[in-house]
Amino acid sequence: MRIALINGSPKVYKSASGSLLEDLKIYFAEKDEIVEVQVRSTALSDKVMEELDTADAWVFAFPLYVDGIPGHLLACLAQLEEAQLQNHAIRVYGIVNCGFYEGIQAEFALKILQNWCVKAGYIWGCGIGVGGGGGLAMMPQMEPGQGPKAPIEKAIGILAGQIQQQESKENSYVSVAFPRFLYKMGAQTGWRQMIRANGGTARDLGKRPE
Repeated sequence: MRIALINGSPKVYKSASGSLLEDLKIYFAEKDEIVEVQVRSTALSDKVMEELDTADAWVFAFPLYVDGIPGHLLACLAQLEEAQLQNHAIRVYGIVNCGFYEGIQAEFALKILQNWCVKAGYIWGCGIGVGGGGGLAMMPQMEPGQGPKAPIEKAIGILAGQIQQQESKENSYVSVAFPRFLYKMGAQTGWRQMIRANGGTARDLGKRPE
């Protein structure tokens, strides 16, 4: 198979989306051809469009933005729709990570991607909503099936099999194997560290636009 892994995160380094795609790659066979695409702007180059047109499957991975898809990636989806590529037998899969603890928070974003497939004429495969995405890129590497990422790695492995079999299934939702209250504490600590590093104070986190 020729599989396009499309990273829709605007982050250049250490994105959760990139981490999840790396986890997915290890499940594919050596004979599978992997095309990696990084989307950080509102348009895809002609070269990328040609590569996507020759793929058997597209796997979009992106962070949840206000219950939906990041704006720059939406613009690229519109471009793909308008381009009317020759290959409409492409099956589309999605991996949506969110900062919320519950993976179900990504439900609407996956439905948006699924509805886009219907409108654009592509085949929807299925997707995974991943909770606890805020800490994925920082988690240490552990033996398969162990550690906080174990449930996510299991879901990723199942998705890889579905992609290789070109199956269409129901969307699934998963989270880190980590207590919710500890995840929340870690997030609070991280926000305070980041705002201090950028010249602010913890009190500024509660500010609202006038």
